[in-house]
This record gives sequence, C-alpha cells and structure tokens, in this order.
Amino acid sequence: MPLRIRSAFTPCSQRNHFSMSAPSVDARNFYRKKRYLIPAILLVALIAFRLYLPTLVKNYVNKTLANLPGYYGQVDDIDIALIRGAYVINGLYLNVVEEAEQVPFLKLPKTDISVEWKSIFRGRIVSEIYLYSPEMIYLLENQTRVPAETTPTTEDWSKALTELVPISINHLEISDGKLAYVEVNAEPNIDLQINKLKLLADNLSNVVAEANTLPSSLTASGVSIGGGNMQLDGKLNMVKEIPDADLTFSLLDVDATALNDWTNQYVGIDFESGTFAVTSEIAIADGLMKGYVKPLLKEGKMIGKDDSFTQKIWEGFLGFFKFIFQNQKTRTLATEVPLEGDLNNPAVGVVPTIFNIFENAWINAFTAKPDESVDYEDALNLKNGKDMTKKEKRQARRAKRKAEKKKEKEEEKDKG
Repeated sequence: MPLRIRSAFTPCSQRNHFSMSAPSVDARNFYRKKRYLIPAILLVALIAFRLYLPTLVKNYVNKTLANLPGYYGQVDDIDIALIRGAYVINGLYLNVVEEAEQVPFLKLPKTDISVEWKSIFRGRIVSEIYLYSPEMIYLLENQTRVPAETTPTTEDWSKALTELVPISINHLEISDGKLAYVEVNAEPNIDLQINKLKLLADNLSNVVAEANTLPSSLTASGVSIGGGNMQLDGKLNMVKEIPDADLTFSLLDVDATALNDWTNQYVGIDFESGTFAVTSEIAIADGLMKGYVKPLLKEGKMIGKDDSFTQKIWEGFLGFFKFIFQNQKTRTLATEVPLEGDLNNPAVGVVPTIFNIFENAWINAFTAKPDESVDYEDALNLKNGKDMTKKEKRQARRAKRKAEKKKEKEEEKDKG
C-alpha cells in the first residue's frame, strides 16, 4: 500500500482563500459599526433639519414681508407640525410704510395653515386656514401721501400672503376678527368698525364639483359701530377669474348717532337720534352684475350746525326734506339704489334711485330686510341679454317657492 505524505505547508492560494473567508474579529466589528453608522448620521441630520426648519421658514416669511413695495412686515414665531401637515404663524403684522413712518395695517396674532385631509379622499390636495383675532385697518390718508413709485396696492400684500400657503385654499375660517375704516385727516377722526367678525368660507377650490352651480359657500357676521348687526350670506364660484356670486348683505339696528363723525364730514349733519340700516343683494355671472343697495333711516332726528341763524334755516330744510321723503306711517327715510352692468364699471341708476325715494315715502314703505328680489338667475339673464320685468320676477319666485314646497313634501313622504 503506497504511502501518502501530507505536506506540512499550505499552498499560498489556499492560505489566501482561507484568510478571506474568515475575517478577523476586529474586521467583523468594523463592518457591524459601519452598517449602523450611516443610518445614525442620516437620523441626526433629519433631526437637525427638523429643529432648524421653523427658523428657515421664519426667515423666508420675514424676507418676503420685508420686501413688499410700500409695506413692511414680520412674524414672531412659526411652529411646524409635520404629523398633521400644518404650520402655525404667530404674531404676523404688516404695516404701511409712509415716508419714515409705519402705520399699522394688518395684524394676525395666530394663523393655522394645514392640509385638509377629508379632501385627500376625493383626490385633491388643498389647504384649510384658521385666522384667530385678525385685525385689518384701512387708513384713507396713507393712500394719498405715499410716493407714487412705492404706492402699496391690494395685489401686492394679498399675493404675498397667499404665497405663504403652498397649496390651494379650500376652507377659510375667521373668529373674533376686526375690520376698520379710518380717516385720520378728518376732524374729528372717522373710525368705522366691524368687531367680533366671524367668517366661514368652504369649498373654495370646488373640491365638491357640481355643474352649473355656485359650489362655494360664504357666511359672515359681526357687530358694527353703533351696535349694528352685520350678516353676509352667499354662494360663489371661486375657480373663475371673475367669480360668479349670489350675495345677500344686511346691517341692521345701527345707532345713527354713532355715524355723526362721518355724516358731519361729508354731509354736514349730525343725528340726535334714530336707527340706521342698509341691505343689499348682488348677483354676478361672467363679470356682469345685477343688484341693489338699500339704506334706511328710522325715527331719525337730525341737527345741523350750531349757528343761530343758519340753525333755523337748516332745521326748516330738514323738516321739509323729511316731510317729502319720509314714509308717514313707518317714519322711515329710505331709498333703493340699483346696481347693474359690467363688474369693472357698475352703473348706478340715478333716475330709479330718485323714483324709489318717492315710492318709499308715498307708495310702499321699505322694510329693513333684503327683498329677496335678486338671485344668480338674474345675472345669467343679464348675460344672455334678457332682463325680466317685476311681474315676471314675481311669477318666477312663486314658481320656485312652489317647486321647493313640492320637493319638501315629497321628501317628507319618502321619509314617512
């Protein structure tokens, strides 16, 4: 039997193969650490970016607000909630720059901007905005004294603010807001306000689409100077360049004496007592508008300048004016101003306005509520070159109410 002699030396090729297939303990530890090192670095980078993100967004917003022509604004702080896809802007203000001074214009203590999750299930990515205690003050004086090349415009600031929202706005809510119109160059200053403003606008991006309708809804309420109650209701189509609309507005039970600064400045009269109201309906279709504005003064007692001689003449004139134009039963002084035509140049009917004064005084007393005589179909008829007479409108409204009642009865019958 032949003898086999095993060499005591291992060939180089085998030694190399053996050393590669069996790394040392140190090498294995190195590979293990390297495998966890990269994810750890990425995690730390993400955490650092998340911590710096509010500052990054804040710097961007402040830069945008600081570079608006004719304006200057800043924000105090920005909070970001990635889980719910939202960020909160705290302490945003925007001032009108007038020469070396800044005049307060817009103040937004808290603004919550987030993704509207319910619309995602409809295949749309849109946002919802909540404004808490916003204030907007329009000063007429500033618009005339700012140099022409830096005159601020509504488009400048509104565009800048909407650019802070990265996606289309579908839902807007305002709570405890304030709107003010101020003329500081008048003596005394004119300050007309609406406080406790609540506004709700929904489906602005037409997420729930229906053909040939006004899909967006709008409601607002507030308390005006003089304790008046303001109410706005309407339907809109905001996806058009000039939105279609069907709006109803009312401002009721305003203490007329609260308007003395304004009436004294422009008419030269003061109210000693009385209640003021204004109602309006406006319909818009493809840029064509039809509607009216109806101001009313009930139980109004006016006084003029404090000159002894002119006082008597003035009071006599007012007495004659009230006798001619005031409804003798309701003691209401009112008129209805029709609005019709192109939205960019609406025409006010002067003759119908004068006729409506006499109609209120001697024929029919206007009531302090909207007439419900204007709707979206009126604007569509205007667009199509057809304008219904008052009789046709009454017949159409009766037919519409009859159809609505019939539909309600059918629905009740189906439920029963």
